[in-house]
Amino acid sequence: QVLLEDSGGGLVQAGGSLRLSCAASGRIFNSYSMGWFRQAPGKEREFVADISWGGAYTYYADSVKGRFTISRDDAKNTAYLQMSSLKPEDTAVYYCATRSGGFRGTITGYDYWGQGTQVTVSS
Repeated sequence: QVLLEDSGGGLVQAGGSLRLSCAASGRIFNSYSMGWFRQAPGKEREFVADISWGGAYTYYADSVKGRFTISRDDAKNTAYLQMSSLKPEDTAVYYCATRSGGFRGTITGYDYWGQGTQVTVSS
């Protein structure tokens, strides 16, 4: 069992930045890859970024590549999503999730999910 707590969302103007955090408790954090997804109103949940256990490999959706950075601090059992150059279309609820062997980038590939944190980007 892993419990994830997302935080760091808020209201920001277009072009601004936010850093999301995902604090984990329970089973050994550093044995999981971590992912971030987002869901905008009326849309399906979509993949944003993934980082391997150990942090050696990162993957991004094309829509955020070059603007978002995923990272992790295993000593703090926390994953992060640094978001820069935010656009109104980035507005969504953002969720972190763990992955222990499932397919990267697919919702079914992730095991445990946070409750989500709202990010709103105004134009």
